Amino acid sequence: MSTRETIRDAALALDPEERAALIEDLLRSFDPAIRQEIHTALAEEAESRIDAYDRGDLKSIALEESRKRIEVL
Repeated sequence: MSTRETIRDAALALDPEERAALIEDLLRSFDPAIRQEIHTALAEEAESRIDAYDRGDLKSIALEESRKRIEVL
């Protein structure tokens, strides 16, 4: 097993909040220009999903269902 796979498996064993914090730490490790690109891409994706929801193309789910889906990952 490669180092990356070992780290990935360990990260996936974390609870959702710890995984989110790890993601934030990793994103901060990129240089500022790349971080800005990532931020812009995430913001565009969020806006796209909001627009899709407003058009009726996406439906919402209850918070509890969302948490269950995250825990499965």
